[in-house]
Amino acid sequence: MKFGKRLKQHVQETLPGWRDMYLNYKDLKKLVRLISSSLEYGKSEDEFVYLLNNEIEKFNMFFMEQEEDFIIRHKELQQRIKRVNTSEPLSEGECEEEMAKIRKDIVDFHGEMVLLINYSNINYTGMAKILKKYDKRTGGLLRLPFIQKVLEQPFFTTELISKLVKECETIIDELFPTVVVAGEMNEAAITMVGEGIFRNTIAALMTMKEIRKGSSTQSHFSLPALNLPDTELIRSCQLNAPISII
Repeated sequence: MKFGKRLKQHVQETLPGWRDMYLNYKDLKKLVRLISSSLEYGKSEDEFVYLLNNEIEKFNMFFMEQEEDFIIRHKELQQRIKRVNTSEPLSEGECEEEMAKIRKDIVDFHGEMVLLINYSNINYTGMAKILKKYDKRTGGLLRLPFIQKVLEQPFFTTELISKLVKECETIIDELFPTVVVAGEMNEAAITMVGEGIFRNTIAALMTMKEIRKGSSTQSHFSLPALNLPDTELIRSCQLNAPISII
């Protein structure tokens, strides 16, 4: 599947509030076509670079807002767990109810962070592809210096979010039996419709795997390949998703 179609499909499947935050690949592609046939090359290139910089600014603002929110939510989840473990003894029913709420919130939180990492990956990949297309059609040399600039942007720096993802996974492993969490997530995948976080997370994982898979066209601009386990969880979500996620 071509990147433009893959991006369009992914945007349709992601969270509603995120859909306008992705790379405007379609308009940039149209502009590249116009520039390649334009007599005013210098002016057109300035417009192209201006639009790319606007896209980067959009990515950075959105990414940093989400990152800040995730840091706050992570601390709140830790505090909730601590209160359950250290407050006055709760009845068995009350404790189970609160821990079930925490478990669901952690799974949702983990899913949203995976979506943000995918947001970074797919926008970087789109930038690299549109710059490659620009250089090929115009004979320009924008890709290398511009990608070097992109690599320094906040939206490409996912180390903190990746760390929070791993910490969430550690919390789930320590506090909740694996079979319980997997069972609840599998049930959610089967019964969920519309804009469920879990379903979107699986779609994001599959998108990341697709855009980062090894191929004969890999270059030093490409993201490293991503290998996902072939689990019953992912297979069941694919089989039961209302629309195809790969």
